[in-house]
Amino acid sequence: MPQKQPPRRQSISVGRGARKRDEDSGTDVGEGADEWAQSKATVRPPDQLELTDAELKEEFTRILTANNPHAPQNIVRYSFKEGTYKLIGVVNQLAVHFSQVGNLIPKDSDEGRRQHYRDELVAAAISYQGSQESAKVVISETEILEEEEEPKEAEAEPEAASQTDVLAAEAAAKVTEEELLTPKQPKERKLTNQFNFSERASQTLNNPLRDRECQMEPPPRTNFSATANQWEIYDAYVEELEKQEKTKEKEKAKTPVAKKMGKMTMRKMTSMESQSDDITKVTQAAKIVERMVNQNTYDDVAQDFKYYEDAADEYRDQEGTLLPLWKFQNDKAKRLAVTALCWNPKYNDLFAVGHGSYDFLKQGRGLLLLYSMKNPSFPEFSFSSESGIMCLDMHADHPYLVVVGHYDGNVAIYNLKKPHSQPSFRSSAKSGKHTDPVWQVRWQKDDMDNNLNFFSVSSDGRIVSWTLLKSELVHTDVIKLKAEGIATDGPAGLQLHTAGCGTAFDFHKEIDYLFLVGTEEGKIYKCSKSYSSKFLDTYDAHNMAVDAVSWNPYHTKVFMSCSSDWTVKIWDHTIKTPMFIYDLNSAVGDVAWAPYSSTVFAAVTTNGKTHVFDLSINKYEAICNQPVVARKKNKITHVQFNPIHPIIIVGDDRGHVICLKLSPNLRKMPKEKKGQEVQKGPAVEIAKLDKLLNLVREVKTKT
Repeated sequence: MPQKQPPRRQSISVGRGARKRDEDSGTDVGEGADEWAQSKATVRPPDQLELTDAELKEEFTRILTANNPHAPQNIVRYSFKEGTYKLIGVVNQLAVHFSQVGNLIPKDSDEGRRQHYRDELVAAAISYQGSQESAKVVISETEILEEEEEPKEAEAEPEAASQTDVLAAEAAAKVTEEELLTPKQPKERKLTNQFNFSERASQTLNNPLRDRECQMEPPPRTNFSATANQWEIYDAYVEELEKQEKTKEKEKAKTPVAKKMGKMTMRKMTSMESQSDDITKVTQAAKIVERMVNQNTYDDVAQDFKYYEDAADEYRDQEGTLLPLWKFQNDKAKRLAVTALCWNPKYNDLFAVGHGSYDFLKQGRGLLLLYSMKNPSFPEFSFSSESGIMCLDMHADHPYLVVVGHYDGNVAIYNLKKPHSQPSFRSSAKSGKHTDPVWQVRWQKDDMDNNLNFFSVSSDGRIVSWTLLKSELVHTDVIKLKAEGIATDGPAGLQLHTAGCGTAFDFHKEIDYLFLVGTEEGKIYKCSKSYSSKFLDTYDAHNMAVDAVSWNPYHTKVFMSCSSDWTVKIWDHTIKTPMFIYDLNSAVGDVAWAPYSSTVFAAVTTNGKTHVFDLSINKYEAICNQPVVARKKNKITHVQFNPIHPIIIVGDDRGHVICLKLSPNLRKMPKEKKGQEVQKGPAVEIAKLDKLLNLVREVKTKT
């Protein structure tokens, strides 16, 4: 703010009075001035060092750094990477001397405006009070000066004194009027720093960054997916019913007092719990209704299965066709190949399907499904496994027992009477599981102690007999395959034999101890259960792996084999050369004899075709070559004849199973002659096949 005039007058008047007082007192002002003009004397402390000029001129350079002198320099920490304690090279040099939490208020905010307005009001009040006090001081000073200068004149001339008083009053009044009339201009001030905030920046050394990595095992993960069908709902109701029965049994065992208390609590329960539906009472009816609904949906297919016969076969000389009926597929079996097929020996409409993968680079879960032709929409039973299922077989006397072989070398037994997801029996590393995939399993007759047993063959060269005891599987190595003609010299002149890789086997229908084994080398070994070290005979059958071996259901000397070398061969086990050889122009995945004729068999190839042969009609080529898959890329993997009905089922590498009906030309029976009965039975079938084999034997003996 600009300085006011009254204070200036005050300083002048005060100076006059002081000068007058000095003159009256007669003091000398120059003496005080001389004292201040004198030079100041330096005061030295008594303990100060006396240094020479050279020492005083010497310069000592001090370099200021940002390092903390009190920071520790010997900190060590344990290094998990190297397994030792190591010295830390970088230490934090930051030293905090003072810290205070504060905040800043922007000028444009509401709080900033309020503080600014409050400070202006305080400054205006202070300036107004100061102006009033300065006016009073001017009036009093003028009165004092007049009294001191002319005391005598004031007594002699009272009129002059009164005039001076009037002039002084008028001057003070003018000053106050000017101050009041002039507008007050508040002084612009900065906001006071209420929190003593100060901002300082400095550049310090940045700690170097370090990348630390550690390796650990990933946590286990599982992919879970599930679908609800009628049977799972049924299982849930059964479990609920069992819980209710257990609670009823507990209530019966309670004391009378506890029963009364239980009745009181039961009365408080809702009526919904007491009226829960018991699905076990309508289980059989629900199954029948479900199958009736499906038969209505697939009524045309059911009619074709029962009654349709291809009339065009009468105009075909030696050819037949396959009529597609049902197609069985499940969402769980997507992207899984059909690795095994087997009909139930007791229920002719029920069959089991094993799902896995033949690609060793894409191995994953497995699935066991059981379908019925009465309900093609949903499987009757479903079992999942961690490893792919490569083979299966159903027991002839106990049709509810299903044995499966897995890709990881394990074997397991599922009990259909106990529809749980886990198998009833399962092998392990301790119980002698295979080290390679199990390619085939077969149930055998009960042993001497009436224990169930089955055989398995694997790529590790072992043929193992498994016996079911009360709670475990007991294994016995029957024979270990060795690749003949392949031996390497080991140390000390020892010969190391290469183990053979078994891929398929089949047991004789009448001779219990006799069985055949096919290998990856293309050889077929005739073995006996009694001899574990030697083979009864060896057949140089194929140039590639043997995919299937099967004895003829009627003729005891004849068996059939197929391979990836595109051929199907029919053998007499007493002769080392094949009787018939058929080239199908593609890798053959499976073969199967027909149960109604000794000369009819079917083969499936990877190009999606099914071939049906009848040696009594045509010895040289198939009487039916028909593609049965929807896409050309799909490969057929397995085929099986139904034991009663004239149908076959084929499975492909997409998880689909197709049911096909044989036309009349594919199941021709001997024609009835006038006055003669048609002879039927195993003897007729054996004679029919022997007739064909004798022709081939005669040709071979001549050559």
